[in-house]
Amino acid sequence: MEDLNYLRCLKLLQVLFIISSFKFSACEIKNTHIVDDSRQIILIERFGFAPDGHVTISLDHVSWRSNEPAAKLYPSSMGFCLVRDVSFPRLLNESMYTENFCVLSSKYVNLVFRFDKLGPDSSFSTSTTIDEPDEYNLIFGNCQKEFLVTMNVHTEMYNVNNNGEKDFLPAGQTPLPKFYFILFIVYFAFLGIWGFICFKQRKIVHNIHLIMAMLLVFKALKMICASEDKMYIRNTGKPHGWDVAFYIFGFLKGVTLFTVIVLIGTGWSFLKPFLHDREKKVLMFVIPLQVFENIASIVITEGGPVEKHWLVWNEMFLLIDVMCCCIVLVPILWSIKSLRKASKNDGKAAENLKKLTLFRHFYVVLIMYLYFTRFGIAMIESVVTYMNEWVNVVAAEGASFMFYMFIFYNFQPIEKNPYLAIHKDDDDEEEQEDDEDEEEEDA
Repeated sequence: MEDLNYLRCLKLLQVLFIISSFKFSACEIKNTHIVDDSRQIILIERFGFAPDGHVTISLDHVSWRSNEPAAKLYPSSMGFCLVRDVSFPRLLNESMYTENFCVLSSKYVNLVFRFDKLGPDSSFSTSTTIDEPDEYNLIFGNCQKEFLVTMNVHTEMYNVNNNGEKDFLPAGQTPLPKFYFILFIVYFAFLGIWGFICFKQRKIVHNIHLIMAMLLVFKALKMICASEDKMYIRNTGKPHGWDVAFYIFGFLKGVTLFTVIVLIGTGWSFLKPFLHDREKKVLMFVIPLQVFENIASIVITEGGPVEKHWLVWNEMFLLIDVMCCCIVLVPILWSIKSLRKASKNDGKAAENLKKLTLFRHFYVVLIMYLYFTRFGIAMIESVVTYMNEWVNVVAAEGASFMFYMFIFYNFQPIEKNPYLAIHKDDDDEEEQEDDEDEEEEDA
């Protein structure tokens, strides 16, 4: 029994960590289709309500069936309810340890309506006002798990601003449209400065500098799409296609960022004008992982927790993200090892030591960036109130901007940059070391 309780606790913690790590939907006017679902708790949506918050729920084509011929349905055993986000872990814990648990009867929920209010045409519509502002989860509860439910659910969640207009953004996200637009201007200016530096130093510009410019382009376009996406959601509840553009440029930015990190880590176009086979394998492994990661991210964002396999996609997303973060560190370790050997040679020891120091700094900063954006942000989310949800975005984007500044400053095309010096002897040494490593692997 103790082992069973331990496993239940681990599963509960896992579910809570995954749920707290991702946003549930890309819009706040949502049409959800539930087909033959027997789950006792189906999480529809999460929303942060201000003092004048509203929830509208409309159902149609509601039906149910059971594989047990003798089963009798009690419509009052199904319905919708709201639960505060802080109480949601307690509700899940109660569902795991309470015999004959029914979410609609839990002390942690605010009941919206039960299915005994359904009309003769299996449809129903209701609207409720949130009296106590907080972050709430909208849940569908099924207390007769032997029945599979099918229905179309239309939900609208919004606050009313000072002008009496509907604001479909959660209370903690209202500053985000302006913030994303400011970031677009910042990255656009960043791109202009980088372009000026590359033009001024065009004689020593390498291919990697052009790829870094592409990274800034994709990042800037992602920010403007994020701004438009949030603005349209705030005004209309729908992204009007801006979410598609956001996903496209977010995908291109993600792939380009990890490509730049790998290429810088291997010293390509800086220390040597070519890639070895093992480095090509790293790129061929990281890029497909990034493709899968972005697909998983889109599924998570668009589908939301109402999907049956939502937790599986979340676990896949976390696994792929951790794998990418670990893999991009390998080329940097290879380069540090190579430079450490080269620093012992006479004549160029001082120059190689400078490169080695820069690589070490790059390695440390990269680890700090990856850990902060993956785990530090999650810790910030756990302590920040729902009304200050924008702080999480500011922290994440601030860390990204500082990381970009570090990379672009240290690896810019300027004369007397110790990292940019390429010598024929260095190339020969790299080839010799790679041959030795391959011989060791074969042995």
